[in-house]
Amino acid sequence: MEEVLITGLGAVSHLGSGADALWHGLMRARSRPERTADPHARMDVPLMYSVPGTPEPDGPAEGPSLAARFAVEAARQALADSALGEVAPERVAVVIGTGMGDATLHERWRAEGHPQGGEWAPVFSVASALGEWLGAEGPNTSISNACAASGFGISAAAELIRTGAADVVLAGGAEAYSRVALACFNRLGAVDPERCRPFDANRRGTVFGEGAGVLVLESAAHAEARRAPRVYARLAGEGWSCDAHHATAPEPGGTQIVRAMREALERAGAGAGEIGCVVPHGTGTELNDAVESRALHEVLGAAADRTPLYSLKALVGHTGGAAASLAAVAAALVLHHRTVPPNRPVEERDPDCDVLLPVEPAPLRGSYALVNAYAFGGNNVSLVLQEARA
Repeated sequence: MEEVLITGLGAVSHLGSGADALWHGLMRARSRPERTADPHARMDVPLMYSVPGTPEPDGPAEGPSLAARFAVEAARQALADSALGEVAPERVAVVIGTGMGDATLHERWRAEGHPQGGEWAPVFSVASALGEWLGAEGPNTSISNACAASGFGISAAAELIRTGAADVVLAGGAEAYSRVALACFNRLGAVDPERCRPFDANRRGTVFGEGAGVLVLESAAHAEARRAPRVYARLAGEGWSCDAHHATAPEPGGTQIVRAMREALERAGAGAGEIGCVVPHGTGTELNDAVESRALHEVLGAAADRTPLYSLKALVGHTGGAAASLAAVAAALVLHHRTVPPNRPVEERDPDCDVLLPVEPAPLRGSYALVNAYAFGGNNVSLVLQEARA
């Protein structure tokens, strides 16, 4: 079966624009959400990890949506990073995961008082906008199973390569500020009034973030034929599952979370002791963090006590459908630099979250990184990335 390689990275987040900006931000381990600039955000906790320079939320609803612009920018960076060159358009595919899609367009129209909500436009056209910009004539797919969307999307993109449907896939996720999403989480009482604090005993929910992560996935044969200048990692294994338990809450035993991780490790041929870093889902919600912590111990066994986690959402917030793609970009950078960045310190560790969160940079021990993403509806996905071989 054809190997799937990651040959380019692009990222837009609260930490800035570009994979280098993301990496430097991770190494600094400092960030804080701000109050959204949306004047219509009439809610108790209107906090957001916004992308620097994001236009005003109530600006004119013209041109591509903000999520589409984030996706195109991250893709532009990833293509430049990969030095891809000419590829037959029919051999290039696009897969983008997003939770809210182009919802900002419709929310702006409503705020402007249009009786019919403004001119109609499809809500999930982010992948189409990217495909049009790129001129890709292969499969073009939008995946939207909530906060696991881009993890499922990266998995689906890998299958396009393994089955011969494409040689190159631009895969990832994008999410922009959504008044509706933030209001819903406020009504659920699931927004932390301070910041995103995964695994902290005092956490009170998550805090949303904006951004996009895009990876250039390429068949090993194609990368070798064009002499790709850089390979960040191999996408070695994926695991999918569904709790079939509750619309919003994870199944307390974590059975299907464990299954997704185990299947990803098995497909990658990776042992528990070979995992050098885990980028957890870690949203800062009470049950999610505790269930994932216990599941990691069940999957990794004795190795869990010495396997570091990198808590990405503590710095960029919960980027919804883009969360898994930004986590995959971070994991690829960890493997590339052979370094686990410092975590933002947890003020008081939750005793139900017995995980290793080092606050100093540490050399990577192990040649694999595990990425987890979970979503409403009980959607679970785990990805295993392997250090690039010479």
